[in-house]
Amino acid sequence: MKGTHLGEFEELILLTVAALQGQAYGLAIKKELEEQSGRKVTISAVHTACNRLEGKGFLTAAFGDKSEKRGGKRKKMYTVSLKGQQALLDTQHLRQRLWLRIPPGTFQIEWSW
Repeated sequence: MKGTHLGEFEELILLTVAALQGQAYGLAIKKELEEQSGRKVTISAVHTACNRLEGKGFLTAAFGDKSEKRGGKRKKMYTVSLKGQQALLDTQHLRQRLWLRIPPGTFQIEWSW
């Protein structure tokens, strides 16, 4: 379905927003994603992805209250929309189906979670 495909980074952003449970704004998303993935992420990449996901209808955004600490600026807070939740579930199901199609013994390394 056109417009519902998630790239890897978009998927990670959506999962991070969901994990932050109402505390997802640019810098918080960046920090959480770096901590969980072990890779460097730029704040501009986070903002670009969030704007793209919002445009696709996968994220919704609202501005928080102004803060003296932020020079009177407001944080743009993100939440995963119903459409975004469905896209994540679809992606999860696809990955599970593909993993289940791999015959036992295909990999030479042991997987441990």
